[in-house]
Amino acid sequence: RQRTIAIRHVTGHRLVALLEIVSPANKDRQASVDEFAEKAVASLENGIHLLLVDLFPPGKFDPQGLHHEIVQRYGGLDEPYELPAAEPLSLVSYSANGVIEAYLEHLAVGSELTAMPLFFRPDRYIEAPLAATYQSAYAGMPKFWREVLEQKE
Repeated sequence: RQRTIAIRHVTGHRLVALLEIVSPANKDRQASVDEFAEKAVASLENGIHLLLVDLFPPGKFDPQGLHHEIVQRYGGLDEPYELPAAEPLSLVSYSANGVIEAYLEHLAVGSELTAMPLFFRPDRYIEAPLAATYQSAYAGMPKFWREVLEQKE
């Protein structure tokens, strides 16, 4: 299932931004990680801004998370990047302005989602209300599935 929201300009319907919600399938094998990172880089190289919501811990094929994989392919890091062990989840907003500009938030499992910038132009963005959006979607789930998710082991 596609977990991408495309944001288009009102005139001409030109693609200006993507909101990517990472799924376990994006991390299940090397080919999946490569495909995801290459799609992100291609978007940035074409001037399409990106908000990445990566709420799954790094795995065998992305040991430093998807942000690291994207930046490595885009042209490397200015300084070494190490994903904090205590906060392995990432929210990253990329501004596509010829040079990669990333606004990064690390989270621990169970942390509150923070609002993140979703760029439309390098100098213009909105705050994406991730926590409120998640709570609204969760409230709209059938009671049966909410109970399944809330079960304690």
